[in-house]
Amino acid sequence: MNDFNALNLPNLLLKAIHDSGYHQPTPIQAQAIPAALAGQDLLLSAQTGSGKTAAFLLPILSQLINAEDKKSKQIKALILAPTRELAQQIQTQVRKYGRELKWLFSVALVGGADFRGQIQALRKGVQIVIATPGRLLDHLRSGRLALDSVQTLVLDEADRMLDMGFMDDLNAIVAALPEARQTIMSSATWAGMVGKIAQKYTKNPEKITIEQEVAHIEERAYFCDNLDHKTKILEHLLSADLSGQTLIFTATKMSSEDVCDRLRDSGHRARFIHGDLHQSKRNRIVDDLRKGKCDILVATDVVARGIDVPGIAQVINFDLPRQLEDYVHRIGRSGRAGRSGLALSLVSLEDRKVLAALGRYLGREMPSYEIPGLEPQAKPKAKSKPKKKFRGAPERDFGGKQRAKPAKGKRFIAGFDEPRRPRMPHFDNVPVFDDFDRPSRSERFSPESNRFARSLNERQEQSRFARQAEGDRPQRFRSDDEGRPPFRGPKRGTAPRPAGRFPRDSSGPAAKPKKSFFKGEGRGDRNVADW
Repeated sequence: MNDFNALNLPNLLLKAIHDSGYHQPTPIQAQAIPAALAGQDLLLSAQTGSGKTAAFLLPILSQLINAEDKKSKQIKALILAPTRELAQQIQTQVRKYGRELKWLFSVALVGGADFRGQIQALRKGVQIVIATPGRLLDHLRSGRLALDSVQTLVLDEADRMLDMGFMDDLNAIVAALPEARQTIMSSATWAGMVGKIAQKYTKNPEKITIEQEVAHIEERAYFCDNLDHKTKILEHLLSADLSGQTLIFTATKMSSEDVCDRLRDSGHRARFIHGDLHQSKRNRIVDDLRKGKCDILVATDVVARGIDVPGIAQVINFDLPRQLEDYVHRIGRSGRAGRSGLALSLVSLEDRKVLAALGRYLGREMPSYEIPGLEPQAKPKAKSKPKKKFRGAPERDFGGKQRAKPAKGKRFIAGFDEPRRPRMPHFDNVPVFDDFDRPSRSERFSPESNRFARSLNERQEQSRFARQAEGDRPQRFRSDDEGRPPFRGPKRGTAPRPAGRFPRDSSGPAAKPKKSFFKGEGRGDRNVADW
């Protein structure tokens, strides 16, 4: 289709589309919009920047316009996104395409935003809700919104939501939706768990897949020796005549701040963004990037799927992504809506295996470039065959001596024909028995045959007071006449009890009274039974 007029969209939507500067639908829009208008469940798979958001937003708005109760403030469409930036980007698209619909209300329920504004919007009533799974579940459990009137469910970037651990939240949200609904899902791949989820949530879906086309994005790889070498290459690339703004991706939040600080020290107008920043600050940084107040944005993968800035001309992968699917979304930030872009990847020695896996995933090899004066010196080690573990020769003993071969017809038992090694006794007074005259275990450990065990039993039978008189460690405890366990002292964290007088025992002299641990007079003369 060469024109949006052939898609049977309402005139109000066509006017908004033409005012936005779009005249021809993209391949994903040309295939998905007619099927969505017919009420068919869809499974969309297309590269970033291909107009996938408008492919499910335009049918939703068209259905709301043609509905009889279009002005009723009930939730008709629910759109779930994995990140706050993507949810807010979808909210921006809803306002852009629905500018002619004065009766249309929508709200973005994302984390980090003010609860009061979201609650106030839900009380007034909205037709479209764009939310992240966690924040939507909070409002749902508190009873602030009802999903029994939802007609269309959209799961944008479903694979990303599963990677972020929203599986249980999605099941709880879908359980609150009516069975008779239209479900539209988008994902980079339908293999694995995301395919099972799609089969569970949809009914006879139509799968629409658009081949990934990155011919308009030039890819380059620069090999680095270490972090210092990588930083020098980055500074050289930024000092070259690059047109437009630059988006730099790092693997961790700390590295994004470090790279941004180094670029600021070099005189660049750089900002950083990651998941730990407050949502208002993240929105302000993205707005500054759109307005041109900063030239370089250093970010993590939190903005790999949720930022649309037309001024971004090149993307630099300071660290290769941990997931191969994120690479396509990263470089897609530079080639939006078919524009040309540049993707540069700085590959360290540790990332060369990731680069090889990325080439197998994309089905192409990334060309490598070198900067004069900054050529990599380190080379990857050649693969060597793993050495076999030495498990010992069966014909050799542990000491390396040749073992005697068993006689013919006899079974060889290791150590049976060898001289017996002397045994080292544990105590000097314990005799070493031979294997044939060694006593049994019961005889060996009985008090009658072992003088050490007999002496131990005798010491246990002695009174504790007698052992205290013999010079052992003194202990304070109650009398054992009442059948209570002996008192071993105060517990940790409690005040010590007064020592008092110890009772007289027949086996030893009476213990002398001890001074009290508490302040005051006369407490040390009290007996144990008094307190």
